[in-house]
Amino acid sequence: MIRLRRALHLDALRDERGMALAIAIIFGTVVVFMIATATTVAVAGIKKSSSDSDWNAALSAAYAGVQDYEARLSNDTGYTQYGNPAAPFSSTSTALTLPTGLASNPAFGTGATGTWATVPGGDGRSAYRYEVDASKYLDTGSIRIRATGKVGSAVRSVVASIRQQGFIDFLYFTDYEIQDPVLTGVPQSCVKHAWEGRPAIRNGNQCGEIAFSGGDTIDGPAHSNDTMRICQASFTKQITTSNPTSGLRYNPVDSNGVSCSGQSFPAGVTQPAFTSTIGMPSTNAQQKSATQYNTVASATRTPGCMYTGPTDITFNADGTMTVRSPWSKMTRTDATNPLQGTAPAACGKPGTGAGALGSSAGATVPVPANNLVYVQNVPQAGDVNASSTTALPDTCNQGNGVGYPRAGEVQLSSSPCSYGSRSGDAFVHGVVDGQVTVAAENYLYVTGDTTYEDRGSDMLGLTATNAVMVWNPVQNSACGRSTCVTSMLGDTDREIDAAIISAAHTFQVQNYAYGGDRGTLTIYGAIAQKFRGVVRSGSSGYRKAYSYDARLQHSAPPSFLNPVTTTYGVTTMGEVSAAYAVSGACVQRAGVCV
Repeated sequence: MIRLRRALHLDALRDERGMALAIAIIFGTVVVFMIATATTVAVAGIKKSSSDSDWNAALSAAYAGVQDYEARLSNDTGYTQYGNPAAPFSSTSTALTLPTGLASNPAFGTGATGTWATVPGGDGRSAYRYEVDASKYLDTGSIRIRATGKVGSAVRSVVASIRQQGFIDFLYFTDYEIQDPVLTGVPQSCVKHAWEGRPAIRNGNQCGEIAFSGGDTIDGPAHSNDTMRICQASFTKQITTSNPTSGLRYNPVDSNGVSCSGQSFPAGVTQPAFTSTIGMPSTNAQQKSATQYNTVASATRTPGCMYTGPTDITFNADGTMTVRSPWSKMTRTDATNPLQGTAPAACGKPGTGAGALGSSAGATVPVPANNLVYVQNVPQAGDVNASSTTALPDTCNQGNGVGYPRAGEVQLSSSPCSYGSRSGDAFVHGVVDGQVTVAAENYLYVTGDTTYEDRGSDMLGLTATNAVMVWNPVQNSACGRSTCVTSMLGDTDREIDAAIISAAHTFQVQNYAYGGDRGTLTIYGAIAQKFRGVVRSGSSGYRKAYSYDARLQHSAPPSFLNPVTTTYGVTTMGEVSAAYAVSGACVQRAGVCV
């Protein structure tokens, strides 16, 4: 201040004149600096706020891309064929094509000159594009998609796995909670859901409704299109039903119609929740195409194996399976010409020579990797696998060529036929090392423990158009002066590691009312059936111990059956490094587009 006074010659004055000017200059300068600083900070803040907003919006745009593709899949089940084969993420999907005409999709653009789709309802600044990896779709039912969102100068990418929602989303699934009319004689008038007006119970239980009762543990999600009967059973996960009533959505009665209590549900859940009906396919015939050549799918993957007539399959822990199938002639067939077929060594050599499919020891071959085995009925004339009625009479329960029925086995019913000589029945057991589905055109019998060598990597699907049976052969035995029906099996307990579905009938224990206490039936996987099957009756059969294979939430056995109505859901999703720059050019690493 003294120096300032001297510089302004104020010391020569004997009063304070001029000090106001000096002070004004000083504070004016300070204020100017403060305003300038505040303006700089405010402008920088606006820019950062705008940048942050664009950064967040770009991620939302990427999510919008995932949702758009998911919606297109749900509206068109054939949309899995579409994608841009030039997109870096789609390099392993060799069969992708771009939709054309009115169906063209700008989200399939790639590169600097490629198109982007505009996020609907936005201000026009938000856009997305996506790339499809469908290379595992036929194996697991899952599609991977990489969606990239762009807003302003911000670009972000996410990768999501999308899978068709279906029966294996549940540990337990039924269409009807009644016994199979074909197997039990339940009146056809009962084939409607309880909430649709199923006939009233007369004489105890006319329609054969089955209850979950004491000792039953269902450790996984469960759904029925029908109304469940639930007594002293324990459910550890959410239960859903298609019963639309606003009141109690389950029936607290036992199989005889007697009121009961003791139901155990997850914490906070008092009854099943409502969800829409999930339609069952009427057959598993569509799976047969996975064993045919000259199909669209066979252009990118090796067909599976098809066997004809009764077929016994033993899975071995070394990744092989031993197959006995005496009536098989060709194990892969032409999709357009039923008179053409091949018999590759990978499926076993037909005939009765040593090591062949028709020999007593069968053929031992590798488990088809991520593929399907289909067992068809013996066809009539006009098919490469046809067999004349002279060579193969159509008999029932008299010996099917692979050891069924066993000597002394009693057939408690001749209709339907348990072991038909021309039936596409599969008999399965063993230790599975691999990922495979076994599909039977007729019945599928689980003849022993069927387990995984490694629960982390192995996966088995079991499907049948007719019933999937837990094998329980019975015989007549002397009981004092009378005759008793007893089980022919010398063991107790049974474990099945698999996703199981009976498309038109049921999953149940064969001869469930006979043979005494069989111990516990352990299921690790999933069960889907059109009609509810009986596992235990009175003191005979198995107690249930069912647990869900959580891998089925995001994967599926190869070529597994799906519902007739199709919806898709995202199973996993996470952000990854941006795949494209703002210009649309791909981001490169080591000179290669990521």
